[in-house]
Amino acid sequence: MARKERNERRSAVERMERALAEEDGARGRARWLAGAGIGLGALVVAPVAGTLAWSRWGVDHEAHLPAAIDAERREIQSPIAGRIAYYADDTGRERPLVLIHSVNAGASAYEMRPLFEFFRGRRPVYAPDLPGFGFSERTNRTYSPEMYAAAVLDLLHEINAGTRGGADVVALSLGSEFAARAAIERPELIHSLAVISPTGMMSRMQTVQVGQGPYRAISFPLWGQALYDLLVTRASLRYFLARSFTREPDAGLLEYAYATTHQPGARYAPLYFVSGLLFTPNTIDRLYSRVTQPALVIYDRDAYTRFDALPQLLDERPNWRATRITPTCGLPHFERLSDTARALSAFWSEAVVAQR
Repeated sequence: MARKERNERRSAVERMERALAEEDGARGRARWLAGAGIGLGALVVAPVAGTLAWSRWGVDHEAHLPAAIDAERREIQSPIAGRIAYYADDTGRERPLVLIHSVNAGASAYEMRPLFEFFRGRRPVYAPDLPGFGFSERTNRTYSPEMYAAAVLDLLHEINAGTRGGADVVALSLGSEFAARAAIERPELIHSLAVISPTGMMSRMQTVQVGQGPYRAISFPLWGQALYDLLVTRASLRYFLARSFTREPDAGLLEYAYATTHQPGARYAPLYFVSGLLFTPNTIDRLYSRVTQPALVIYDRDAYTRFDALPQLLDERPNWRATRITPTCGLPHFERLSDTARALSAFWSEAVVAQR
């Protein structure tokens, strides 16, 4: 009997020891899981925190910004678009020429510099920095296609385009949509419209208007600046710009893109662009087909848009022409300036004859 009691006590002690061991193991696993969770969280948080810190203290947001074009820089105050800076050379005697740059992270009047330099002295030439870019106002406000069209119209008023027979307007990429909108609203101010690699000609299908959700997400104050800073590193700018050249991207354009993206307020307009809010849905029917002035499309290949609907536009609207300058990838006036200038000059000659 004594032996049986000893065995039962021994078994009870062994069960208790196993229970304690299992409890210790459970606590150990819980501690390990908690530690692993903290570790994984740190792996996620650390890069984010590092990026925010880099953006806050490691990025120069007040880089030196030289003139985009070696010409007089003037300013006007637009009731809708705010302060607009533009480059001017009044020495030519022909019809005024207005050059509208595109919209992207590193946009500025520099994008139209080759055409400005080519035609200055022959024609009065004007090239604005659109709102949110270059030396124009870069405040935190709502940017929209209507604002950009208003900026174009205010510049045309400023140079008295209406009393000079209207201006010949040349616009690049998304700037083409703003210029077309301006041409529809005030046709007497625009004699002709030429668009280089225009957006909005990929399809005639009705597209859905983009809501504010994507913009609110990427522009949230905590990380909006950091996201923009990642977008405009030298490596990133070079990657995106290289897609618009058949060879090495223009060094001056790349350097200026870096300088203009590292200014106070530089992120505001580009984040509207990235979120899709600056595009007009169903552009062919809402804008391009309503242009009544002589109009020209200069195009070839473009990594950021296509021209699938262009043949139909040309068939339906006899005031539209098209010239393909090849091989180019969206910036023919940088890679084939003479061909681009020749195409424009021929178009303007035809436009003058057509309107007589």
